[in-house]
Amino acid sequence: MDSGSNSLPSAPDGVKRKVCYFYDPEVGNYYYGQGHPMKPHRIRMTHALLAHYGLLQHMQVHKPFPARDRDLCRFHADDYVAFLRSITPETQQDHLRQLKRFNVGEDCPVFDGLYSFCQTYAGGSVGGAVKLNHDQCDIAVNWAGGLHHAKKCEASGFCYVNDIVLAILELLKQHERVLYVDIDIHHGDGVEEAFYTTDRVMTVSFHKFGDYFPGTGDVRDIGYGKGKYYSLNVPLDDGIDDESYHFLFKPIIGKVMEVFRPGAVVLQCGADSLSGDRLGCFNLSIRGHAECVRYMRSFNVPLLLLGGGGYTIRNVARCWCYETGVALGIEVDDKMPQHEYYEYFGPDYTLHVAPSNMENKNSRHLLEEIQSKLLENLSRLQHAPSVQFQERPPDSDLGEAEEDHDGDETWDPDSDMDVDGECELVPSKVKKEIVEPQLNGLFQDDQRRSGEHLRVSDTAVAETCMKALDISSQKADEDNVKVEQNTVNDLTK
Repeated sequence: MDSGSNSLPSAPDGVKRKVCYFYDPEVGNYYYGQGHPMKPHRIRMTHALLAHYGLLQHMQVHKPFPARDRDLCRFHADDYVAFLRSITPETQQDHLRQLKRFNVGEDCPVFDGLYSFCQTYAGGSVGGAVKLNHDQCDIAVNWAGGLHHAKKCEASGFCYVNDIVLAILELLKQHERVLYVDIDIHHGDGVEEAFYTTDRVMTVSFHKFGDYFPGTGDVRDIGYGKGKYYSLNVPLDDGIDDESYHFLFKPIIGKVMEVFRPGAVVLQCGADSLSGDRLGCFNLSIRGHAECVRYMRSFNVPLLLLGGGGYTIRNVARCWCYETGVALGIEVDDKMPQHEYYEYFGPDYTLHVAPSNMENKNSRHLLEEIQSKLLENLSRLQHAPSVQFQERPPDSDLGEAEEDHDGDETWDPDSDMDVDGECELVPSKVKKEIVEPQLNGLFQDDQRRSGEHLRVSDTAVAETCMKALDISSQKADEDNVKVEQNTVNDLTK
């Protein structure tokens, strides 16, 4: 198991990194429904930009192998996964109690291909973690992932399966400590909650706080028990700009890297923190957002880049294309190349867009108070935590098929990430979305409502993840593992 000693800067920004990129050509066909702000089509738009900027030829491009039931059940409850697998638009009226129980309906609608969508985006994130664990790349990218609100037993905030938690659990098989950083405008509540009582995962979330979905993420929420001071929350107000954001981001993350010394980092790059987002209220430029990627890259630690929110989809594609270039160490031109979605980017047809002149409600005094409080919390962590050296459990056997792109490296036939021939996507019909329907008021209201605050005392999530982290007591023999309702599957499968 990696002790995390590689977490100090050891290479300049300009040094090339080996990057693995996960993309399924079908992901853009999934459709949440008329008027819903979450549009998987943005992933296809991002991919088209990457292709026409010539960035794909600099990466290993992989089609993710779909996550199986047992992969998802390493975090999620068995009955919840079974529900996601079986529910369809045609049958949902027969399961109203379950829809309410699992919080599926409005923000998180039932749509054609729902379960295969979950399998695809989760498979990309876990596949990226496996690649990093095998030192087969320095940075893994899955823009379809980053759905940080999903809970063990319920959907939330457009998220059904928490691919981030699943990827972190995979990374913990190789690394003693994993850092999670979230720059989505919404609090990364699902990931924080999952690891709230452990010192092996530190979560750091920069988000809008105050009468805003999901309502959690107070600066005073710091973790519990063994995980006390291992959850950091950076609550922000409307209109924060690049300068103010990095006044907090760089000192805090720099101290985290020094004190926590993670063996791997997961960065959720939600693009709803950009200026002009339909559901957001921050004022970050694409360069300012990408500076977070650049800064994390500079530490030369295995890095998993994931997507997340982002509802002005032309800007989401711009952002994630530019950040892929940052991961590669390639500065892409501002002038956009002609491609199939070129008309989305008019009238300027450029990669970068200017921030607005909205008021920045984050005063320097407030920012200094937040920075001081969080650095004080970090000072309470005298030494990086350690775990007893243990035999490393087997990887998730998520293989993946490579996309056919000139310049991509060939998948190693001797890799131990075998493809399970019995695991296939659930057959389904998907609707193709090309245009952006107008946003109705429902989702804007939903996004701004206050959610319930985290309650460690009455949730089994923390206990579930602690069991999952206790890999020393797990047996590799799959046949001996008993699966019970509302518990996680054994990690060593």
